[in-house]
Amino acid sequence: MATIVASNSRVPSYPAPAGGQLTAEMLADFDEFGFLILRDFVSVEACDRLRARAAELTEELDPAAVRSVFSALQQTQLGDSYFEESGDKIRFFFESDAFDDNGELRQSKIDSLNKIGHAMHDLDPVFDAFSRTPELAATVGSLNYVDPIVLQSMYILKPPRIGGEVHCHQDSTFLYTEPESCIGFWFALEDATVDNGCMQFIPGAHKGPLKQLHYRDDNGQMTYKTLDDTPWPEGAAVAAEAKAGTLVIFDGRAPHLSGPNLSDQSRHAYTLHVIDKESRYPAGNWLQRGANLPFRGFE
Repeated sequence: MATIVASNSRVPSYPAPAGGQLTAEMLADFDEFGFLILRDFVSVEACDRLRARAAELTEELDPAAVRSVFSALQQTQLGDSYFEESGDKIRFFFESDAFDDNGELRQSKIDSLNKIGHAMHDLDPVFDAFSRTPELAATVGSLNYVDPIVLQSMYILKPPRIGGEVHCHQDSTFLYTEPESCIGFWFALEDATVDNGCMQFIPGAHKGPLKQLHYRDDNGQMTYKTLDDTPWPEGAAVAAEAKAGTLVIFDGRAPHLSGPNLSDQSRHAYTLHVIDKESRYPAGNWLQRGANLPFRGFE
């Protein structure tokens, strides 16, 4: 299910609103489609600063010491304590095709990683500054949160030639609250196209049920529970192509996916997930933090 683009569907895309405050028209489209594209929300220079910082962090990485692989298709993170304990850390996750038969990287370190996560927004000053701007706070404030907190951050690299496919899924599966309050804020740091694996959404499908729940069982093991086994409609997704500086906002129930990146162009992006502190955050969710790094909002 790599690419199921329906070219006849409208994609809700707007210039970024002044000050970040979403208009009534934007909010209506977000409610209808489950996602919203805001062009030029951040400057290309701001994107470049985040990319440079990610490169600096990656330069310090020893691939021989860290071999954790993240694959949405193969679910390699299940049972991986390095991943499951990263909610209050900055950790590195490789693509499944990053290493050759001799255990050596096929490409440079920066072109071998799947992502970096999951607390850069609280632990690194460059990521913190990018994540907590007045404009983004105003956008979040437009979305009826009572007490928003930034739950996690992910720097997603989608490297050239080996960037893995991401199957159709809903983020509330992994970041579940009662009532549901998860919203994703995805920043294109480089141009994202169909060729290098841009995001795709099924418009309006966020109004359907949550299909899976990812949780910690009574034995402390992460597993999945099927809530609805109705398949996603074939041919219903639309491509959310995005120039660098674009912000894509999407509901936690919005089904989305991306194809593999077989091109020679990377597709760096930065994602934040926001939840409402007024909602209950179950202890069974995979992402947990110690008391030394409490969740916080946009202050």
